[in-house]
Amino acid sequence: MNIQIFGRRDCSDTRKSERWFKERRIPFQFIDLKIKGLAPRELETVAHAVGWEKLLDRESKRFLEKGLAFMTPARIPQVLLDDPLLIKTPIVRNGREATSGMQPGIWLGWK
Repeated sequence: MNIQIFGRRDCSDTRKSERWFKERRIPFQFIDLKIKGLAPRELETVAHAVGWEKLLDRESKRFLEKGLAFMTPARIPQVLLDDPLLIKTPIVRNGREATSGMQPGIWLGWK
């Protein structure tokens, strides 16, 4: 497995996902979205596995502050590239497979 966790240090679900992999001694790479966002190709791969709507954190304070409530679905890819802090965290990726949020049931099936 080549696990990558995209998240923020101040996100409790991100910390829970890191702990989940550490407890099972599964190595992972952590990418802090506050420092570096997903590359366009990475974002497309994750969106293909998860779906664009599930990547966007519509409940975040940042989303509401930016006034994106009436955004069209076609704008989601560019909005997430421009501001990676609008991504619902954690994004856990294993090659072409990916999840958004805490999904330990799915992670158990990854090989």
